[in-house]
Amino acid sequence: MTLRAPFDRITIEPGKMGGKPCVRGLLISVENVLNILASFSDRKELFENYPDLEEEDLRQALAFAASTLDDRVEILDRLPDSPNVSAAS
Repeated sequence: MTLRAPFDRITIEPGKMGGKPCVRGLLISVENVLNILASFSDRKELFENYPDLEEEDLRQALAFAASTLDDRVEILDRLPDSPNVSAAS
C-alpha cells in the first residue's frame, strides 16, 4: 500500500518489515530513518552511509512520524495508582 501525497514515498506492505511504514518499499522503516537522522548530524555522511536514501525520503519520514503523534495533553489531579499524591508535588 502506498499512502497518498504528501506521503507518496512512505509504503506499507503487510509482508515486508512486519507491515511497518517504510521508505519507497525499501527495507528501511520510518522508525529506522528517525534513528538514522538522530545519529548523523552531517547529511553528507548520512547519505554516504545510506546511499539509497534521498533528502525527500528524510522529509517525508519526519512528516509522517509527526502526523502520527497525538498532541493532546491531559492534566491529572493525582498520579495514577497514587491516590494521595498530587501531580504538582
